[in-house]
Amino acid sequence: MAEATYDRKEQLKQIESGLLEGENVIAVYDAIGVGTGFIGLTNRRVIIQDKSFVGKKFAITSIPYSKVTSVSVVSNASWAGSFFGSSTIAVNVGTHSYEVEFRGDHKAHHVHNVILFYIS
Repeated sequence: MAEATYDRKEQLKQIESGLLEGENVIAVYDAIGVGTGFIGLTNRRVIIQDKSFVGKKFAITSIPYSKVTSVSVVSNASWAGSFFGSSTIAVNVGTHSYEVEFRGDHKAHHVHNVILFYIS
């Protein structure tokens, strides 16, 4: 089993504390922007910490790969260049979309490819 990639040790520990039997962490990346705290990827699901609730409440949302309908690279109108010129991805589950913005486009690239691997 490969060592998990992560930005912050406390986020990795939070994901590890809720793992199911036989589940392994692939990566945990800190998110920037309003609402999202981090995204975690395991061999079974996507885990998103959502901080957009009123007060100091937050949710940890688990999305089995079987429920992910698509994963998108999100860009602004001025984007031109490589496929991963953006550091934002959207994970689509039915009609709901979870947008996650990262520091650095390599994280968006990694998250996109891991999710795509598990949903295809």
